[in-house]
Amino acid sequence: MLINLQANENPFLPPENVMEAAKKGLKNINRYSELEYLYELKQLLADYNDISPQRITLSPGSDFLLRDIINTFSENRKIITINPSFFSISHQTLKFANKLIKIQLVPQNFILKPELILYELDNPTLIIIDNPNNPTGAVLLDENLIENILQSPNALLLIDEAYFEFSKQTFAGLIEQYPNLAILRTMDKAFSLAGLRLGYLLAGDFFKNKFLDFPKFLPAPTLFAGIEALKNPEYVFENVEKIIAEREKVKEKLHKLNIEVFPSKGNFLLIKSNAPDFEQRMVEKDILIRSLSEEWLSDFYRVSIGLPKENDTFLLAMKN
Repeated sequence: MLINLQANENPFLPPENVMEAAKKGLKNINRYSELEYLYELKQLLADYNDISPQRITLSPGSDFLLRDIINTFSENRKIITINPSFFSISHQTLKFANKLIKIQLVPQNFILKPELILYELDNPTLIIIDNPNNPTGAVLLDENLIENILQSPNALLLIDEAYFEFSKQTFAGLIEQYPNLAILRTMDKAFSLAGLRLGYLLAGDFFKNKFLDFPKFLPAPTLFAGIEALKNPEYVFENVEKIIAEREKVKEKLHKLNIEVFPSKGNFLLIKSNAPDFEQRMVEKDILIRSLSEEWLSDFYRVSIGLPKENDTFLLAMKN
């Protein structure tokens, strides 16, 4: 049986009530979803994030929001991102930007040097940072750096907090204070809804005013499952703690095998191995992991945390 540890998905299914809610959304599949359910979902997300529902924009996946933000705000601006990351920034998307700057994270600590960003704020700039970073798992931002960025009149800052529930760190509390701050979130990861695709944006005033007229419809199964999950989110916190415990177990056992593995605040681990054809050898054992040689550096691999049995199979393969 194939074990998929390459996509950073949640290995646990959502509870039955959430899956039944998704099925309920199929009953009127010939109709567009009703706006009352969208407003209900936005209110529940507002309560979950302690923010006004007027600051929330919904989307079928946070990658679509990222694309729309770049299309809307990149004209006559520099764009700064981090490398490595998995942001989908195409050449077509960048046609209006002045230039793209990728700040490199360097092993072993993957520290983001503040001066590398602050130095670039002499001109209008859109900064896009995932925190924690995917694939390193490193926390890159602190409040001091964020406020230094946001106090510049030239800066727009977008933070991707896809793994917020795992890192337990957020900067959403700064949105009311700074109009040039926006935060991307998703219900794909901690809420186990990757197959339904539900992303959302928490927007400061500058971002919010530009997104007022964006499309409001989502598929009914996505809406109903999201609503039910937010009404009863206890499963999310329980599963997050299970995944964190498994992550730390896997990390410790890899250390004992003398495998270089890095601390992570996500639902995945970054490892380094110079074994020849390492990824292919895992495939031959029916285990899928993510090689980073194309996006970043050779010999680095990202391993998602799976079910306990899947993790044990991966560890046995590593030992062998």
